[in-house]
Amino acid sequence: MIFDAHSDLPTLVYDERKAGKNRVLEESFQRFFGEYVRARLMAIWTRPDKRKDATTYGLEVLNALLNDVDESESFEIVRNVKEMEDAINSGRVALWIGMEGGEPIGESLALLEVFYRLGLRVLTLTWSLRNAIGDGVFERTDGGLTNFGIEVLGKAEELGILIDLSHINEAGFWDALEVTSFPVMASHSNARALCDNPRNLTDDQILAIAERDGVIGAVAIPSFVDRERPTIERYIEHIAYMVDLAGYEHVGLGFDFVYYLQGWSGKSVEGFEDESKIPELLERLNETFSEKEVKAITFDNLKRLFERVVG
Repeated sequence: MIFDAHSDLPTLVYDERKAGKNRVLEESFQRFFGEYVRARLMAIWTRPDKRKDATTYGLEVLNALLNDVDESESFEIVRNVKEMEDAINSGRVALWIGMEGGEPIGESLALLEVFYRLGLRVLTLTWSLRNAIGDGVFERTDGGLTNFGIEVLGKAEELGILIDLSHINEAGFWDALEVTSFPVMASHSNARALCDNPRNLTDDQILAIAERDGVIGAVAIPSFVDRERPTIERYIEHIAYMVDLAGYEHVGLGFDFVYYLQGWSGKSVEGFEDESKIPELLERLNETFSEKEVKAITFDNLKRLFERVVG
């Protein structure tokens, strides 16, 4: 059973429904979920060309996802761990709502609360660029959290929104840990020691998340796995490295598959191109870790984290 900490499927759902299609997730259940993915964080991502109208776009993407789930038999939007467990026990896939980059809330704590009321439970503070909260990893400058960003963390604690530190730059990362006392996660990041990409985490960052009882979701984006040989074996090496460094209790899975997004086809890890290769991943995990450790990495660590912060 897999708990995937990051998916861009809401972007696909929005595009497909805008083109006139219905039941997008239901019609592609085997392709995107199969028999293994039983919980997944569905990220509302403001793509760069939509940043000027981020609030409208974010609400439209969320509305498309909610409508698509309403039309389905196989999915349920969940807002707490009990709802997740109930959904899985009833044979449905539990979908959590996340926001990849705080652009849709603009500079409004009230909008953050509105999205929370609509189901938002995870906030990735930035995408790779700057927003009102802080600087992403690919910004030219090295600013940390803004004053508004600090207010956002306080509101997130009040509401029970899990903070995700993937995509934020190092200054913002450390600012966030200084401001919040809650556990945090990096939903889709790997070890920078194995692949020197700014989207990956340094050893100090990995240890800091672990010290907060947080979780790092190992990501299957080729350029974050290895610049020259992004293979499933190398992906496992990232998981093993982070487990050895921080403990198996603090590592999970955040696939971030993008093969279905326009312009990203072909950009996949060799041997782990999509959900159909999850059996191969599990086989290798079982060869590397104990049964208890595999269960923790694939599901239980994220469940624990969500239970502590979201409820």
